[in-house]
Amino acid sequence: MPCLFAALWVCLVAAEVSGAETAQALPSDHRVGLADSRVGYESQAYVTDSKGVIVSLGQRQSLHRLSETPPLGLPQLASPLQAGEINLGRQLFFDRRLSVNETLSCAMCHIPEQGFTQNELATPVGHLGKGVRRNVPSLYNVAYTGVLFLDGRETSLEDQIWSPLLAVNEMANPSREAVLKKLASNADYRAQFNALYPAGLTEESVGRALAAYQRALLSGDSPFDRWYFVDQMTTGTGDPRESGKPYPPLAEEGFAVFQKKGCASCHRLNESNALFTDSQFHNTGTGFRRYGRALRPPKVQLAPGIYVVPTVDAETETFTDEGRYEVTGNPADRWRYRTPSLRNVALTAPYMHDGS
Repeated sequence: MPCLFAALWVCLVAAEVSGAETAQALPSDHRVGLADSRVGYESQAYVTDSKGVIVSLGQRQSLHRLSETPPLGLPQLASPLQAGEINLGRQLFFDRRLSVNETLSCAMCHIPEQGFTQNELATPVGHLGKGVRRNVPSLYNVAYTGVLFLDGRETSLEDQIWSPLLAVNEMANPSREAVLKKLASNADYRAQFNALYPAGLTEESVGRALAAYQRALLSGDSPFDRWYFVDQMTTGTGDPRESGKPYPPLAEEGFAVFQKKGCASCHRLNESNALFTDSQFHNTGTGFRRYGRALRPPKVQLAPGIYVVPTVDAETETFTDEGRYEVTGNPADRWRYRTPSLRNVALTAPYMHDGS
């Protein structure tokens, strides 16, 4: 059994990819800088064990060029993206001013160096330390996702962005108008919105800009893709420098297990692309197992001697997450959650809808 799991893990690790905003290993002689110093902390090991700087370094990418010709293993985008929209969306994504007290940005939960998810906590901490029920989903390849959030309550990426902006336990803005007013107070934002959109700064244009950036976060052309889609390598889709490289035997064995044991029935791929998801909802038992249990929020160390315990409110005092059922009201949908992609799975721990 250990060999089986090892083979599967090597297969999935081999599916890690290069692409938008990729994480790359630092040289072995990298020294910890002042910003990374642990001096003064009560424990030499962070409570929130961050791997952001020591292990990986984000690399800025030309997302527009990447979106025009998606990496090997991914299908074409439904509609072309505009470079200006992508760049504006990128600015908004990393701007802390989008939260009510200007302390949280989208990128503080969807961390690029961690696969656009968050490794430190099973579930994230939002405004004023309030807890969020669900694990942070990766944003890689969200352009191909027909249903959004783990319960599928949104189908439009443009509309979806307003949910975290307004949620009281996330970015906590009181209204869409408040967000627009804050953005309108910035001359640079006003100029960019006016240049890109006939109506200028509106609810719709904010959604379009953030959605454009997220759609450009494409992740493919991995060692797995170069092996599985070897025929496409000759057509110029993949990186020709990688053509002919052998695929690890253990990874190949892991893929055989992956198919034989039925993993691929939900984490699907076909002859032309591999999204590793069926975008459907399934009950794996994790939701039922935790149902009704009292939550014990983790203590998070923010600075030397400074800790915060996420607030337990009426919504999260006990774990009552019923998944897709909360959207449809259909009892058959209790504890069903959307199948996540396995792209970059080695970067996106912890796993499952609740990070358990």
